[in-house]
This record gives sequence, structure tokens and C-alpha cells, in this order.
Amino acid sequence: MKICNSGNCLLLVAAALCAGCGKQERIEAVQFAKVLTEKKSNFAAADALEKDLVSSARAWCGGITANGAGRGVELDQNAAVAAELAKSTVAASTQLSQVRQAVDGQVLKEEYTRSVRNPLITQLTRRQRLLQDMRALLEQSGTQFVEYRQSRAYAGDTYPDGIGRLDVLLRAYKAPEDALGAALGALKAKYSLSDSEL
Repeated sequence: MKICNSGNCLLLVAAALCAGCGKQERIEAVQFAKVLTEKKSNFAAADALEKDLVSSARAWCGGITANGAGRGVELDQNAAVAAELAKSTVAASTQLSQVRQAVDGQVLKEEYTRSVRNPLITQLTRRQRLLQDMRALLEQSGTQFVEYRQSRAYAGDTYPDGIGRLDVLLRAYKAPEDALGAALGALKAKYSLSDSEL
């Protein structure tokens, strides 16, 4: 009789532990989902900045690669555009950095929440690297425009090496998917999270 009671006690303890683990997992998912919800505006702002940046840079690079960097005032204008576009890369990267820091700052113990976070971190990291590459090429090109302006030998029909590389990078660019939305959607679906919980 005592053996049966011990067996029942073990089952009850195991059930309680399982229920406790599930509760802890859900609490972690809710906390992570709250952070994602709070950072949606930063993510959306970064997306908008990045799309505008790429669109503007494509048009600008296309004109330069087709016609050359120009002479005189055109070189000054191109240097100014390169500087403005470089600032835009910094602004977009800053927004992404805020999202990434918030996501990285979550202490996630559960396998599922970590598996949701990993693709988001990967995308944020990849996007920041791309923006850093764009910024470096823009700054390099801006310097070359100024050098062309000071050179009497420059004829106006060529363009900085960085513009050619930037043009290739921009042609290969594909707009990123909404990784934050996907992560939030996965958490909501798995744990049946309601908007009121977030």
C-alpha cells in the first residue's frame, strides 16, 4: 500500500514539475514577446530608413556609373550626397542596434525562445554589416569626389572605385523579411499569447 502511495506521490511531483516548467517557459516567452513588441517601432523605422537609403543610393549610383561623376559643382554635389547617404546608414544601423541590444539582453533558457531569437539576431547582424559596408564605400567615395575636384587632370567621365562597388552591392540587395514580426508571431502562436499580455 505504501508503495502505491509513493508511486502516486512521484506522479504528482512529476506532474507538478512539468506544469511548473511549462509555466516558466510561458513566462519567458511573454517577457521576450513584450520586448519585441516594444521594439517594433525601432524595427519599422530602420526598415523605412533602409528602404529609402537603398532607393536613393541606387538612383544616384546609377546616374554616376552611366555618366561619370561630373566636374566642378557636380563633384561638390556628389560629395554632399555621399555624406548624407552615409549619415542615413548610421541612422538605420542605430535603430537596428537598439533592437539587437534589447533582444540580446534577454536571458533565454528555453530552447524554443532561443530558436525564435537566433534568426532575428542573424538578420539584424547581417543588416548592420551591410549598412557598415555601404557607409565605408560612401565615405571613401566622398573623399574621392573631393580629390577629383582638386585635380586638374580629372576629365569628369569616370567615378570613384567605391561607387562601382556600391552599385554592385545595391543591385544585389534584397529587402529583408520582417524577422521581428515573424519572431513575435511564432511566440504568439506557440504560447497562445494575447495582445493584452503584451
